[in-house]
Amino acid sequence: MKIKNNIEEFDSLGDDHIGTSSDTPLRSDAFKLTNEEKIDIIKDDVRHIMETLGLDLTDDSLNGTPNRVAKMFVKEIFGGLDPKKKPSASTFDNKYKYGEMLVEKNITVYSTCEHHLLPIVGKAHIAYISSGSVVGLSKMNRIVDYYAKRPQVQERLTIQIVKELQEVLKTQDVACVIDAKHLCVNSRGIRDVDSSTVTSEFGGKFKEETTRREFLDYIKLDTKF
Repeated sequence: MKIKNNIEEFDSLGDDHIGTSSDTPLRSDAFKLTNEEKIDIIKDDVRHIMETLGLDLTDDSLNGTPNRVAKMFVKEIFGGLDPKKKPSASTFDNKYKYGEMLVEKNITVYSTCEHHLLPIVGKAHIAYISSGSVVGLSKMNRIVDYYAKRPQVQERLTIQIVKELQEVLKTQDVACVIDAKHLCVNSRGIRDVDSSTVTSEFGGKFKEETTRREFLDYIKLDTKF
């Protein structure tokens, strides 16, 4: 009965899309195995899943799938779990004394819902106000990509991006808005193909109505080239 109750609790947690922490929940031994060791283990697990589903893995189209999935998990879509892949975000003195907010919008987000391991696809919009340092524009995209490449909930992803930039830039004046589609909603369950999820995190001056409104107005701009 206890096991049944736990299963129902976890199922409910996934359907309600609730996150449990602003930090990615990792075990203390998360990095004990090498990437190749992880790939070998995951490959066998994927093979077992496919065989349990009744698939014939001797088929030419399927026999390489377990290895491909294992490599994809470890080296690609969950690569953001590896701290060695964290982007080095070098900062520079704001010598030109730019005192207004800097906005990087329409950053592509590819992530994975941690409740059903289905894709999250959307756009992130980031802004900060320099306290004396600036960061390269591409580094902001890389920070988004790093934290997106792990099992996620969108709320946590939004917070992690802001926290990282606050630490890098030594300022609380950072904001992030993410608008994304979750295939766990769009392709299964309720199967609402048109809905998207919007999350935001505002720090420092962005908690003020005027500054927050300015940022939100910027990301509405229709940029075309």
